[in-house]
Amino acid sequence: MASLPLKKNYRCVPSLQQFYSGGPFVVSSDGSFIACKCGDSIKIVDTSNASIRSTIEGDSEDVTALALSPDDKLLFSSGHSRQIRIWDLATFKCVRSWKGHDGPVMGMACHPSGGLLATAGADRKVLVWDVDGSFCTHYFKGHKGVVSSVLFHPDPTKSLLFSASDDTTVHVWDLLAKKCVATLNGHHSTVTSMALSEDGTMLLTAGRDKVVILWNLHDFSCMKTVTTYEVLEGVCAIHSGPLLSSCLSSCKQKSGKKSGLPAICFITVGERGVVRIWNSEGAVCLFEQKSSDVTPSSDGDESKRGFTAAVMLPSDKGLLCVTADQEFLLYSPVKVPEGTLEFVLSKRLVGYNDEIVDMKFLGDEEQFLAVATNIEQVRVYDVASMSCSYVLAGHTGIVLCLDTCVSSCGRTLIVTGSKDNTVRLWESESRCCLGLGIGHMGSIGAIAFSKKRKDFFVSGSSDRTLKVWNLDGLPDNGEKPINLKAKAGVAAHDKDINSVAVAPNDSLVCSGSQDRTACVWRLPDLVPVVVLKGHKRGVWSVEFSPVDQCVITASGDKTIKIWAISDGSCLKTFEGHTTSVLRASFLTRGTQFVSCGADGLLKLWMVKTDECVATYDQHENKVYALAVGKNTEMLATGSSDAVINLWYDCTASDKEEAFLREEEGVLKNQELENAVLDADFTKAIQVAFELRRPHKLYECFSQVWRKRKNEKQIEKSLQTLGKEELKLLFEYVREWNTKPKLCHVAHFVLSKVFSILNPIEITEIKGIDEVLEGLLSYSQRHFSRMDRHVTSTFLVNYTLAGMSVIEPETDTRVMDDRSLMHSVGDDENGTLIQELEDEEQKQTSQGLKEKAVSKKRKSKKSKDGVNKKVKGSSL
Repeated sequence: MASLPLKKNYRCVPSLQQFYSGGPFVVSSDGSFIACKCGDSIKIVDTSNASIRSTIEGDSEDVTALALSPDDKLLFSSGHSRQIRIWDLATFKCVRSWKGHDGPVMGMACHPSGGLLATAGADRKVLVWDVDGSFCTHYFKGHKGVVSSVLFHPDPTKSLLFSASDDTTVHVWDLLAKKCVATLNGHHSTVTSMALSEDGTMLLTAGRDKVVILWNLHDFSCMKTVTTYEVLEGVCAIHSGPLLSSCLSSCKQKSGKKSGLPAICFITVGERGVVRIWNSEGAVCLFEQKSSDVTPSSDGDESKRGFTAAVMLPSDKGLLCVTADQEFLLYSPVKVPEGTLEFVLSKRLVGYNDEIVDMKFLGDEEQFLAVATNIEQVRVYDVASMSCSYVLAGHTGIVLCLDTCVSSCGRTLIVTGSKDNTVRLWESESRCCLGLGIGHMGSIGAIAFSKKRKDFFVSGSSDRTLKVWNLDGLPDNGEKPINLKAKAGVAAHDKDINSVAVAPNDSLVCSGSQDRTACVWRLPDLVPVVVLKGHKRGVWSVEFSPVDQCVITASGDKTIKIWAISDGSCLKTFEGHTTSVLRASFLTRGTQFVSCGADGLLKLWMVKTDECVATYDQHENKVYALAVGKNTEMLATGSSDAVINLWYDCTASDKEEAFLREEEGVLKNQELENAVLDADFTKAIQVAFELRRPHKLYECFSQVWRKRKNEKQIEKSLQTLGKEELKLLFEYVREWNTKPKLCHVAHFVLSKVFSILNPIEITEIKGIDEVLEGLLSYSQRHFSRMDRHVTSTFLVNYTLAGMSVIEPETDTRVMDDRSLMHSVGDDENGTLIQELEDEEQKQTSQGLKEKAVSKKRKSKKSKDGVNKKVKGSSL
């Protein structure tokens, strides 16, 4: 068998991220995206694949209200800071902001014209703002409780605003008269949702008092009260559509009840987690889901049950419902053969996964990923789109571990272990539970299928026991799960069992525990074979090598060890993680392995050389889950930061890209050399920028600077540079400017750039301030040095001036005057010059005689003085 190529690099694709943490959300007019709260930020999520288009950072305060303009170009938001902000969705920048309420804003609505924004606050006020001017146009006060929602009338010609409050009332405000025209008292509990009929003549209000009230907007009277026997969180009026109208018409005919009131159909959602369609004529329920698609909660918390809101999407795109556990369920209307209407769940967008505890790839093609999060259900995601395909619900406790396999008969199976002390066996195709295993006295923390025969699985529990479960006698359909039987069991460890693994030939099973040991057992009777001792902390992960007689273990002592099964000796120890290592799994037929830990790192190791090939830091918290694809060896990691990352082997593609880059680099280098030889500096500078060759770029600029030629080519090449390339050029110039030998060329380039570009364009370059500061400091140093050199040259001038005493200054002047007189004499026939020369000769001869006489006198006096001193000394 040919050896597999070693893996050197993986490329990460962030596939599933947290985008909704509960609270306000708003859907675009075409249903293409959702803007929803995620902590103190706002996520723009694509409804097609749950991918995050953009993130709008808030002001470190929770977002309490959101609204969209009718054209989906502006997003309005507010939070506990009471700051109302307007965001431009083209640039995702805040264009305006202001404060107006004395408490948090709890609801928002934009007028159909887009010019007004209504806000409802916890301060019991309703304010209307001018969007362009950011000033308050209307101030409404009258509610006795927190105003939770506001709604404009859809007809721009009707200036009505509706507000619902915790005081069980709905107020109707006239924007033109600036007063309350009606107070609708009919509910006995909080009004949670409002909706308007298609013709705008009827208002629907739903509350937690389990009723929907229809109000006539002509005289604001109560037309109808529909009892739903369910705490309601959302009501939606159904508008006319090709599919809905035809289906609803047939449903109305079957109902048979008629009254004199105008009929309207509406949808309600609430605590039961089912979608129901009602007809106001006779208060008849036309459609009700048979079962809820909301994952049930086992903790008994009423706030985590059912739906919290619902929105009708345009053009028969369906209904979008929001669950209490941060999921968006998209229902599509389908006409069944009987002619009635059916809402089918077409998409499930999971906004928040909590901690990712465990996950495994599913099926032969590995196109699905089964994920166990910090809830009682298992979510199965489509790897291609990372949308949740379905949910496996049945456990009454948090699912802690899972494993998958394809049985010998071709059935794709999933086995799960939970805190409810039970194990469950599921079939992927039918999405039903096939078997239930009861026997452990503690939570199930580890589980693993057999690798070869696929006819049993092993579970490890916090009750410190191992059990082997038989898969014989599984039913073909999952109408009722059978009771799974344990073939063998053993008290394996002194503390909780964290991990179990079955050998490739199904002969051995290994268990890792918090008691710092890993034990190897012989199947099927769980006979002890060897105990692996050496770790200083608990063992979190164990796995058999696919080819060798050895086991790999990952421990809380920050190490990974490989053990020999024959004698239990430690063959290798790998150190590199800074905290506990939580998972380790073999790759490339046992020649490599990957590990992840509490430090958020994923590491790729070579077994033979004990070398860490690569380290990846793509998680912000502990990486609990690691799944390895059997066919492609694609990786999936899940962390406590609720993020799932997919990792693809890019060793071959990186090698090919490196070869192409090298080939392209050789061609570019040759092109650069040819351009320099041809003195085509425009092309040479462009190629040097592409190759990131600052030295060659300097040589091009230097040649132009020395020869003072082709400067126009330099200007032309600089004009074609983008902002990133200009910043790179400034960085190069900054480096050249640090050296006195290169500073002249650097200043030459700077002068050309400053002469071509506008200073405003330069300041718009991102990060240019820091670069210019570095340039300024060295330039000042160079100019100071030049000033010192210029000052030093004054000494040379002074020395030369002082050396002029060798030739008397008068003589030089005389010679200069003579030369000047000669030039003048030539013009006046030489008559005047001759006379002047005779007088000068006489004056100079007399002056020489006087100097000679004075010298003789001085010499006589000096001789006399010497004689007197000599005489005086003899006395």
